[in-house]
Amino acid sequence: MENVISKVYKGSIAEELGIEPKDKLISINGKKVKDIIDYRFMMCDEYVVVEIEKPYGEVWELEIEKEYDDKLGIEFENGILDNAKSCTNNCIFCFIDQLPKGMRQTLYFKDDDSRLSFLQGNFVTLTNMSDDDINRIIDYKISPINISVQTTNPELRIKMLHNRFAGNLLPRMKKLADAGIEMNCQIVLCPGINNGDELIKTVNDLYAFYPAVKNVAGVPVGVTNYREGLFNVDTFDSEKAKLEIENVKKLQEKFMNEIGSPFIRLSDEFYVLSGERIPSADFYGDFDQFEDGIGMIRTFRDNIKENIEFLSKDIKCSYTMITGVLAYDEIKAAADVIMKKNKNIKINVIKVINEFFGEKITVAGLLTGTDIIKYAKRSELGKYVILPENMLKSDEKVFLDDVSVSDLEKELNKKAIICRSSGDDLIQLINENSKEE
Repeated sequence: MENVISKVYKGSIAEELGIEPKDKLISINGKKVKDIIDYRFMMCDEYVVVEIEKPYGEVWELEIEKEYDDKLGIEFENGILDNAKSCTNNCIFCFIDQLPKGMRQTLYFKDDDSRLSFLQGNFVTLTNMSDDDINRIIDYKISPINISVQTTNPELRIKMLHNRFAGNLLPRMKKLADAGIEMNCQIVLCPGINNGDELIKTVNDLYAFYPAVKNVAGVPVGVTNYREGLFNVDTFDSEKAKLEIENVKKLQEKFMNEIGSPFIRLSDEFYVLSGERIPSADFYGDFDQFEDGIGMIRTFRDNIKENIEFLSKDIKCSYTMITGVLAYDEIKAAADVIMKKNKNIKINVIKVINEFFGEKITVAGLLTGTDIIKYAKRSELGKYVILPENMLKSDEKVFLDDVSVSDLEKELNKKAIICRSSGDDLIQLINENSKEE
């Protein structure tokens, strides 16, 4: 890769030295930079020689003396300075295999790259890595990494991932654990395949690596309408979800007594489907598995409770909050709390059924702009439309189907407000956008 610089931070070492966007990073201390991990590791030295090539061909050799943790202050056009490693698995539950045709090309790329796990929180299966890759994680202390486990049963894992190398998970995890690499683990639960007793065995196997394995997230398999020719995977209903909660309860109690943590946590969907009580905040610890949908409802509920006292009593406005099937009752309850506190605030909550992927996909984060617009046009809208940020592509105001927030605003003739999924800024946004009476 050409290692082209895209951004130079103001006040940084790079700006002082005259490094500019479109410059290329050639080497550090005489060594070529293979990827972003090389770059970060090499830049940790207190004395470095950086070689930069200007767009007109001139090469600068810059000597830098700095503190150990001082950064150069640049970003690159390619985030990892290399092509991401693609996945060679053919998992029976793979969501990408269930995407309809015609979406943006990047959505169809299956990555299985430890660098993206470290930098962006992506999950890796460890099946697409060589021993050299594992050693590199250890040598560079790339930690934590997120591992997509599914099962520790070697034969079952080979079948679930359709990869003959998938059965060597535990030896590789042991090697990482022995080297002090921290691991977060995810299990995509498929009813009748890797849940129940298989899940208990998997969790116990992973617990043997504690504290290197910090926690385990259990999430339900997602099934779209586009599974023609794929493995027949069942989904969780109310009864199955309740059984799974009961299945892990004894383990959670055991782990709480031993380490003060349940270690294995199930996503919010299990509790909503089953009608079981959402656990308290203590159960979720530091909410490390928030992005897996674990503790989102508890976080949202507690944030509304803590911030409702800051809702201004001297404002008046109308809003429409949009969500999916899964979170509808929770969002509606929050809207009721807000309207009770200030009767001049009116909030209509719209439940959008996922017609794009299919009704079995109930999370708000997988709703498309097309479906949102369709359902919103059927309803009476307030002055503003409130959307959770997890509906949008990271750092961009674009939905999964490439409909932008500005497209939605034009279609609905309403201004859209983007709210954090945790709900911690919701009261503030209502205060800021409402008129004083």
